[in-house]
Amino acid sequence: MQAANTSGAQARPIRSFVRREGRITPAQQRAFAQHWQRYGLDYTGQPRDLDQLFGRHASRVLEIGFGNGEALAASAAADATRDYLGIEVHRPGVGRLLNALAAANAGNTRLYAHDAVEVLREELAPTSLDEVRIWFPDPWHKKRHHKRRLIQPEFVALLSSRMASGGLLHLATDWADYAAHMLAVLDAAPGWSNCVGAGMTAPRPAWRSATHFEQRGLRQGHGVWDFLYRHQAD
Repeated sequence: MQAANTSGAQARPIRSFVRREGRITPAQQRAFAQHWQRYGLDYTGQPRDLDQLFGRHASRVLEIGFGNGEALAASAAADATRDYLGIEVHRPGVGRLLNALAAANAGNTRLYAHDAVEVLREELAPTSLDEVRIWFPDPWHKKRHHKRRLIQPEFVALLSSRMASGGLLHLATDWADYAAHMLAVLDAAPGWSNCVGAGMTAPRPAWRSATHFEQRGLRQGHGVWDFLYRHQAD
């Protein structure tokens, strides 16, 4: 049970991330000044018209926690028929992807540098997403930090409300206990169907290139687990 808040202040939500900014290079810093207006989305807390944003009606893919953005940039370049949204809170990675998008003159990608839960809840309309990718989220591997993990029943229910019928959720992790947690949460979640069968992991799909975090995990002797779920409308 959550303790009552007797201080008079609004209780703060548990965050699934900590802003570890690290070193942002001059080029990444310039990217915000030069390219944010074109590719960046400022959080407003109001529903966003994606058709107006992209100037067309198309299938929409959201990647949460895109890291340095290599996978997102490659996917968007190879798949011009779909529109891509990315969410990442760490500015060096956002700056790097802004530069990559500008160099490719990408027209089908927009980025948030904000909390994914707030973006999903306030800015993305119900049934507006056709695919969501969450690859190698922070595992919060210490047991006392497990409550910070992004993949929780409440978050999966929020995702469900934003997915179109038949939409695809693709998760990946290199932490065995987080993989077990993801599987348990999604297999029990209403409205989701495991594409390869309950209790099963999926082979890595061809569209998911090996990420920096995956390669680092493999060097450390970790396994890698992918999960694919289809959303079933009520």
